[in-house]
Amino acid sequence: MMPGFESDKFGPEKIVQIRKPAIGLEAAVVIDNSAAGPSIGGIRMAPDVTLEECARLARAMTWKNAAAGLPHGGGKAVIKADPSMPDTEKAQLIRGFAQSIANLEDYIPGPDMGTNENAMAWIIDEIGRAVGLPAVLGGIPLDEIGVTGYGLKRAVEAAEPFSGIPINGARLSIQGFGAVGRHAARFLSQKNAILVAASDSSGTISNPLGLDVEALCRLKDAGGKFYDLADPDVTKGPPEEAIIADCDILIPAARPDVINAGNESAIRAKMIVEGANIPATLEAENALFRRGVILIPDFIANAGGVICASVEYHGGTESQAISVVGDKIAGNVRTVLERAQAASIIPRKAAAELAQERVEQAMSMRRFG
Repeated sequence: MMPGFESDKFGPEKIVQIRKPAIGLEAAVVIDNSAAGPSIGGIRMAPDVTLEECARLARAMTWKNAAAGLPHGGGKAVIKADPSMPDTEKAQLIRGFAQSIANLEDYIPGPDMGTNENAMAWIIDEIGRAVGLPAVLGGIPLDEIGVTGYGLKRAVEAAEPFSGIPINGARLSIQGFGAVGRHAARFLSQKNAILVAASDSSGTISNPLGLDVEALCRLKDAGGKFYDLADPDVTKGPPEEAIIADCDILIPAARPDVINAGNESAIRAKMIVEGANIPATLEAENALFRRGVILIPDFIANAGGVICASVEYHGGTESQAISVVGDKIAGNVRTVLERAQAASIIPRKAAAELAQERVEQAMSMRRFG
């Protein structure tokens, strides 16, 4: 038992805390449930990560993997450190972390916020077990092809008949224009959605007539911040302003709990597609549901990365991964929204019921399920 997280019949199965003072390593791994197979979940690196956050994210991965129909359980790892440190220092931390989980064979690490395919290369070099590898090592380049962002696009497409919001001409706000958010913006703009607001750590930029998605991608590629943008047609505000932008579709694609009781009533989006893990509190999701906002929960909408990772782990190709991501996410969005509509329940509850049914079925087949 740990503060802020109660165990239940689903897990967590293992909680491992890691400290290597000699290299400044503070980390944790939570394996939530491995009934369906070895757990897959990314390694998140940030200065303020906590064990509670790790446990919540591991549970989200259990539901995400089950909802996606993958032969994997849910797990997660966190490393308390600044991801902007020099690569030499980062490699030392990541390699030290990898050595510490060498015998934790029911956890397959992958990239997450603050880590990338280079980090996975260091891990596989140490312990021979990771997903999200560089292409030169046989990996499928998740960030390069934007597979999670592609999955979000497919989620929006699948939700169109339920939301009544045509993608063509829809006003879009992206909170967190990173590896997930930028690709979601790119794929949706190709379907003629209009990006009216976007945020990074420096702030939010907005233009009701639309932002130039490719120009913003080039700015980020060059290491720029949105507040560096010199454009008289762009309005600038604090990072949280993207959440309450005047838009049809909101994609939160950064940290947990950015949608909460403090800002829920100011949200103007008609549909929210969760690109980040646990970006909204349950209280806020319930309030948005009562207001008629359609919300596609994280473990349904943003499963593209882990679906791709599973395809990679089992020897599949990039084209196979993209096809599987699109089919699985679109199908699950339709199933969840149909169940939610039929039972008049919040989509998260419908999604959780779907995932729990699959996990319980897997657990029933295990000796100690």
